[in-house]
Amino acid sequence: MNKIISSDLRRAVETAKEIESKLNIPVKYCSDWREINNGVLAGMDNKDALIKYPGLFFNTLEMSDRYPNGESPSEFYNRIQSAFLELCNNISTEMEEDDVMILTHGGVINVLYYILDNIKWTNKSPKLSKTSTTGMHKIENIEGKWKIVMSNSVEHLHYYSEI
Repeated sequence: MNKIISSDLRRAVETAKEIESKLNIPVKYCSDWREINNGVLAGMDNKDALIKYPGLFFNTLEMSDRYPNGESPSEFYNRIQSAFLELCNNISTEMEEDDVMILTHGGVINVLYYILDNIKWTNKSPKLSKTSTTGMHKIENIEGKWKIVMSNSVEHLHYYSEI
């Protein structure tokens, strides 16, 4: 692996720091790989959110409706698509290392599956990918097309639990 890019949200940063210390590869933190910005709901206790914002859930928003002080599902999708396509283009044109690890979140991974399978995504779409905490997904460029070659592998967890 040549490069690590991580969401700059706390959960991803904590994981990135562990990986960085083990592999001695510096991490680039980037807001493009964050989960959706759910605005005022971020960090709010679920009980409080249900009282203050009843019925406000990701799958109840219209694609263009924003969370209060947050982003809309379409803005989320466009951000992920743009970051992914830019990375793929940079790798393809050798402007970027070709072996990159991205540390991100389940919602982002699900959007990537839709992009890679060329299926229209909405916030009401079912999950295409099974994502467990720290599950690894591998994407490769095969004959000019980006493809998922490994989904939700957790083998690394077994290795580290035995040490």
